[in-house]
Amino acid sequence: MAFLNPRALRWKIAALTAAACCAVAAVIGVLVHQAMAERGERTGNDRIAARMAAAEREYTRTGTAPLDVEVLTPGQLAEPLARALAAKDKNGLYATWYDRKPPNWYWLWAAMPVAGDRVLVARTDMSAEVRGLQLLDRSIVKAVLAALLVVVPLAALATEPMNRRLRRGSRTARAIAAGDLDARIGPGGRARDEITEMSAAMDEMAAALQLKLEGERRFTADVAHELRTPLMGLSTAAGLLPEGDEAAGLVRDRARALNGLVEDLLEISRLDAGGEQARTDAVPLGELVADVVRRTQAQAQTQTPTVVTVGAAHVVETDPRRVERIVVNLVTNAHRHGAAPVEVTVTGARVVVRDHGPGFPDALLDEGPQRFRTGSAERGRGHGLGLTIALGQAGVLGARLTFANAPDGGAVATLDLAPAPA
Repeated sequence: MAFLNPRALRWKIAALTAAACCAVAAVIGVLVHQAMAERGERTGNDRIAARMAAAEREYTRTGTAPLDVEVLTPGQLAEPLARALAAKDKNGLYATWYDRKPPNWYWLWAAMPVAGDRVLVARTDMSAEVRGLQLLDRSIVKAVLAALLVVVPLAALATEPMNRRLRRGSRTARAIAAGDLDARIGPGGRARDEITEMSAAMDEMAAALQLKLEGERRFTADVAHELRTPLMGLSTAAGLLPEGDEAAGLVRDRARALNGLVEDLLEISRLDAGGEQARTDAVPLGELVADVVRRTQAQAQTQTPTVVTVGAAHVVETDPRRVERIVVNLVTNAHRHGAAPVEVTVTGARVVVRDHGPGFPDALLDEGPQRFRTGSAERGRGHGLGLTIALGQAGVLGARLTFANAPDGGAVATLDLAPAPA
């Protein structure tokens, strides 16, 4: 179907070629038409001149005109012919009038004054010249159409190698955007044109981008791993502090927060590496989400309940551990940055988490979640890793996670999973 797309580059080039052919044919056709028209008029003038010369000699010698020449008075002349005769200069022997209107289609008239206040009038039929000119015009049009029938398909086919290279570049760019940083366009054969230069520049850009992203990924993973050892000692020391001490409780709380941050960084580094694989199983989605929300609320010991509504939920083929991770992050983000009530609705293979706070910032809706960026002060404080992890886990599952704001206020996160085959 791409070949038949009228907006494709091949058809634009073919249309430009056709327009150029039509322009050249139009110029040549006009020039040939004018040349043939002038030649036809000269032929008619030569015929009428010869007839008028013979008629003048006959009238001077005998006082009568040939049968094909009339002798009239000036008052008997047609008005256009009379005007032409009156406008004739002194050096002219006769006046002509080309009549293109009915009933005298394409007649060339000539009038010559002679002695005795008489006028010799002759005419010649120009229809043969006109028909020849019309036949020439039709032949030119037919030749142009026949040429277009050949030129347009050839132009479309000639652009196919270029279109193929452009499509390959588009597929490579989409693959890179999807996370395949090893994708490259490669050399374009023996062609050394602008497309080859663009392909080489895109490959260089992809290579530089890959090096940069891999460097950031290694840095994140190395930092997280290096923090684990001192964090383990810090957690152990915090556990030895006496219970009931406010300062000790604060240290233990910060140690748990730091431990959660390190684990999030390690999870992001694994997701960035692209080596995560989902272990799927048939899972009743409604029961899974309700159980996850219940356990999350119990662990958080929050006083604000989460309202769970399970409709006609499907059994989905998915990785329950990753779904749990997504739901936990979405619910935690709703409680931390939104406002009560937090509602979780399960319908079919869809999970919707909504709060009634200020909603997601515009930057998050436009660009997606960004690590270490919460987007706006009214959304509260945080590292911005929860939604980033949820989006990465959804990608591993092949699910679709979208973010929006409700018309009446509040943030809405929607997870769409594929239902299990019957």
